[in-house]
This record gives sequence, C-alpha cells and structure tokens, in this order.
Amino acid sequence: MLKKYILYALRWQLSTPIMAPIIGYCTGLDWPVLAATALANLIGSAIFFWVDKYIFRPTIKYPLWEVQDHADCFDCDKKNCRCYRLVKAQNYDRLDDKQPEFRCESCSQRRTQELIESGVIMK
Repeated sequence: MLKKYILYALRWQLSTPIMAPIIGYCTGLDWPVLAATALANLIGSAIFFWVDKYIFRPTIKYPLWEVQDHADCFDCDKKNCRCYRLVKAQNYDRLDDKQPEFRCESCSQRRTQELIESGVIMK
C-alpha cells in the first residue's frame, strides 16, 4: 500500500506542471479563474484517469479456487470425486464463466502447470 501511496503522491505532483499552463493561458484570455481551473481539471482528468487506473489496479496475491465434492472431472471423466477449478488469479478471471470446468486433483495440477508455463498465470 505504501508503494501505491508513493506513486499516487508523485502522480499528484505531476498534475501541477500540466494544469498550471492551462490555467495561466486561460486567465491570460480573461477567463475567470474558476472556469480556467475547471477546464484544467477536465484535461487533467482525461490524462490522469489512466494513470490512476494503473496505480490502483487490483493485485491478486493468492489465487481463488472453487472446490466441489462429488463432481465429474472435465478432463479424465473421473466420476463423483472432489474437483477443483481456478476462478481468479493474476491475468486470469473466470468469475463469470457460464460453463465452469472442474478437474480432479491430478488433472487440476496438470492444468495449473500448463497455465503457468504458457504465462497465463504466475506462480
């Protein structure tokens, strides 16, 4: 969280050299200071929305798994066993999956290793 705060504080300071010339230019055109500030804030928000989105992107430290007892394995067709599915991890999101694929423990470990090797998820 401290890292995010430091990035945010630096981002906040970067807004000054971007917004100050806009305010200076507009007030030089006899705009009211409030209108010049509003325009500068609109332009700044168009730029810094994307920076803030990067700073405050969600980070997943631990993957989210769903476990079902008495399920059928998607890969090996093992019946009525404990099955797992990876739901969410870094760069992997199957929260809204309409047809989730549950796998037995050995197939789940194999599939997870495949996802790690392909770079879809990080270990």
